[in-house]
Amino acid sequence: MNRWLLLCILAVLCLLPEQAFAWQDLTAVTVKTNPDGSEEYSVTLQILAIMTALTFIPAMVIMMTSFTRIIIVLAILRQAIGLQQSPSNQVLLGIALFLSFFIMTPVLNEINDKALQPYLNEEIQSMEAVDRAKAPIKAFMLAQTRLTDLETFVEISGTEGVEEPEDVPMSVLIPSFITSELKTAFQIGFMLFIPFLIIDLVVASVLMAMGMMMLSPMIVSLPFKLMLFVLVDGWSLTMSTLAGSFGV
Repeated sequence: MNRWLLLCILAVLCLLPEQAFAWQDLTAVTVKTNPDGSEEYSVTLQILAIMTALTFIPAMVIMMTSFTRIIIVLAILRQAIGLQQSPSNQVLLGIALFLSFFIMTPVLNEINDKALQPYLNEEIQSMEAVDRAKAPIKAFMLAQTRLTDLETFVEISGTEGVEEPEDVPMSVLIPSFITSELKTAFQIGFMLFIPFLIIDLVVASVLMAMGMMMLSPMIVSLPFKLMLFVLVDGWSLTMSTLAGSFGV
């Protein structure tokens, strides 16, 4: 658990501007001796920067990993089946979180091997560790970002000197990545929605033909949609599709 926490902190530090590391030579805690012999302890800006970085971990997990695509697809799937509260939001969040860890494991392992472990072994400085940690995250986001979305945000931001996608700064790459993730999630959700929509249309047509218009088609079609989802091993197909969409 400590290793995952350190990896998250190091990944968050990749987003901070370089000026934030200007205090790296300062000691974390300073001790001041008063004339009467008492001592006062003060925390430097370095600790404040780290604590501030910790607050960005939830946003980083949501916006810089596979979490966004997964949770949107699962929410659309639940809506397509017609279940309002099952699986609950907590279950969907848990599934999305741990599936994100599964998908992001190669990236986190690369950060651990190339940045975290050399830094803990005092082989590299903090700035070099941050640069090394930034590379795998940037490569992952670039692989999932559409070129059109990237060009749009480069044009909006007015960033100059960008000849290759790798030259795009993180401030432009992150919103481009989020936009691409939303589009991909809705595309997958649309494909999952179609079979259940067909069942709803068939059930509604049958009920109207039988003159049972007062009976809700949603109630009648729900068992058939659940049966179809179970027979085709829907959860396994959904998870494998989501993981496969990231090249896992």
